[in-house]
Amino acid sequence: MISESALIARLVLSTIFGSLIGVEREIQDKPAGIRTHAIVCIGACLFTIASIEFSGGIAGGLVDPSRVAAGIVTGIGFLGAGAIFRSKDRVEGLTTAADLWLVAAVGLAVGIGYYFAAFFSTIIALFILYSGTLWKRRQERKKKGKRNNPGSGIAPNHFSR
Repeated sequence: MISESALIARLVLSTIFGSLIGVEREIQDKPAGIRTHAIVCIGACLFTIASIEFSGGIAGGLVDPSRVAAGIVTGIGFLGAGAIFRSKDRVEGLTTAADLWLVAAVGLAVGIGYYFAAFFSTIIALFILYSGTLWKRRQERKKKGKRNNPGSGIAPNHFSR
């Protein structure tokens, strides 16, 4: 059985990891921000801890804890699907859905005690999210510059004087 101090440490750590990813989404003004990511991460962690405890203690080892992990993945899939929507000719929310899925995996990893994997996954996710944002802004500036630059390859209008 997991000690109360270990339980608290895992729940706090999962909250921190989820919040770190949520901060980036909040900065980007996405619908799922700090609270959503922290709650998903801590929830996945708690479900994982409960499933491990249930399988080893209460049920005498007759329960497979991997079934709870599969349930977490499925449940987060539905939550992520709700974050995806189509507007005009674009599909939006894919990154939010993907990072919610990742945050659930991070919470699951913390719940089973894989702290390094959870930490490093969080760092990689933050790198991807921040570098993707920088890349997107750069591309938008390039497009805007081409539209405002008369020598950008657009044929001149010889009929207007």
